[in-house]
Amino acid sequence: MTYFQCDYASGAHPKIIENLVATNNDQCLGYGSDKYCESAIKKIKDACKKPAADVHFLVGGTQTNSIVIASILRPHQGVISADSGHIAVHEAGAIEAGGHKVLILPSIDGKITADQVKECYELHQKDPVRHHTVQPGMVYISFPTEIGTLYSRQELKDLSEACRSLNLPLFIDGARLGYGIMSEFCDLNLADIAEFCDIFYIGGTKCGTLFGEAVVITNETLKKDFRYIMKQRGALLAKGRMLGIQFDTLFTDNLYFEICKNAVSYALKIRKAFEDKGVEVMANSQTNQQFFALSDEWLEKLSKKYVFQFIYKMADGRNFIRVCTSWSSKEEDINSLIEDISAL
Repeated sequence: MTYFQCDYASGAHPKIIENLVATNNDQCLGYGSDKYCESAIKKIKDACKKPAADVHFLVGGTQTNSIVIASILRPHQGVISADSGHIAVHEAGAIEAGGHKVLILPSIDGKITADQVKECYELHQKDPVRHHTVQPGMVYISFPTEIGTLYSRQELKDLSEACRSLNLPLFIDGARLGYGIMSEFCDLNLADIAEFCDIFYIGGTKCGTLFGEAVVITNETLKKDFRYIMKQRGALLAKGRMLGIQFDTLFTDNLYFEICKNAVSYALKIRKAFEDKGVEVMANSQTNQQFFALSDEWLEKLSKKYVFQFIYKMADGRNFIRVCTSWSSKEEDINSLIEDISAL
């Protein structure tokens, strides 16, 4: 079987495995105070064009989201998010379990707008008994969104300006960041992301590493005591070099960007193959996740060779599925799937 279920089904890029093996017997200081983390941090700062940024390595996305949000909010504050945001629907209430409410806004193609954020904030401020309700304290977005769509440069700039005018830190969940910025439809780069938000992370788990996310803090006021919160919540890895080696590898010779670009290219080819067969595309994704409505008959035929993510049974009987490529997708598997789609 060939898996198109998610973008973390494989282990890690071979170069990462090679470097982990090659450095296995090296003895280093713990908790990220090693030469590999230092090298990775410098490369990430250079790529972001933010030499003054702080960079911290964590293990997984939910852990990263909960720690970043906890580090920013006061006890009475909540985080603004699209109703489809990962923290709102896919993290088992991790943010609420940490004592903070997710304040959801209706999403438009998975995105929220500057005007929505302003309205949310102003409604709270104008409430004569606002101290009875949760105060908006920050804004969370995913890039790409949960349905693979992208904020344009202007949309992100407008959102950034709105957040800064309201003193609401903007946090970007970058679990699939590489797949977003390497899409042919994206007019943003890593330096733009770093410029327009206050804190974000570069996802590794879904983009070539065994595990790991790199948090980049560009807002000076958010840097203080971040590592204390990491430690308190079990995220300060003793063998921190395991994360440093992986990100150092990803940010050598543009590896991160190249492998993500391939995945997006493959996903768009699969989308075209389905479109050519008249299959309905369920979201305007421009990245490595594609969503389709398939009949039972066609899904059954394809499922003999391929694994997709089944999302739900639609009212008309079709199956809402996700087809997901990744850094490890092979061209021969993509071509095989396209041939089988054409033969339906």
